[in-house]
Amino acid sequence: MKLDFSATGWARVIAGTLGGTVFCIGATLIVDSVRFSGMTDTELSSAIIVDILLPTGLAVPLLFLLLYKMRQLAIAHHEISIIASTDNLTAVLNRGAFKMLVDAYLQQAMRQPAHNAGAFLVIDADHFKSINDRFGHQEGDVALKLIAQTIQTSLRQGDIVGRIGGEEFGVFLPKANLDQAGIVAERIRRDINEIEFPPSARTHALSVSVGGAAFGGHTAYDDLFRVADKCLYSAKAGGRNQVIFQRLAA
Repeated sequence: MKLDFSATGWARVIAGTLGGTVFCIGATLIVDSVRFSGMTDTELSSAIIVDILLPTGLAVPLLFLLLYKMRQLAIAHHEISIIASTDNLTAVLNRGAFKMLVDAYLQQAMRQPAHNAGAFLVIDADHFKSINDRFGHQEGDVALKLIAQTIQTSLRQGDIVGRIGGEEFGVFLPKANLDQAGIVAERIRRDINEIEFPPSARTHALSVSVGGAAFGGHTAYDDLFRVADKCLYSAKAGGRNQVIFQRLAA
């Protein structure tokens, strides 16, 4: 089992407590060692025992409490970070967090050629207003959750998804070439189209249009979004429920 030495892990608390205690014992023995030369064997043994027990009794509870509180603060900070970066309806990244992660990858790709490729998808629910009008906004929220969940389960490990608009989602596919990105985009479109919504007699077929931009060189988030959004518009104009891709010029 791998030990978790992160700021939120118990291993750091235990290791910090033990290490700090050993340090305190060592410091106490060093400071007190100036008296050892004039002691009898019995006095020396007693002094060493005191030098071990006293810092142990003080350091263990104090260090454990301090590190435990630091762990709680780290957990709270982590949870706040998750809340701040997550869309509260669909549980995917919000627009700001999504853009930040994509920007970070693109910055890294400028320094590491092996990462200098990928694809960007803009996914928009088709005729979403009719869903709200027919079933109500509450069921419309259910539809958005189902779409977000389906996108997540259709992605590869390491892919990034975020809600970037009302019924619009962004997906970033690191290191994906045009063919790989097309397969992922088509899988998302197909899986969403197969959702049973709502789970009642009044069924309504969900569908999405997908615009994609593939890149193989230095680029920026705004350029990827602009090209993918243009492809999305073409998919909408061409009848919806389809995928249209474009490769950015190198």
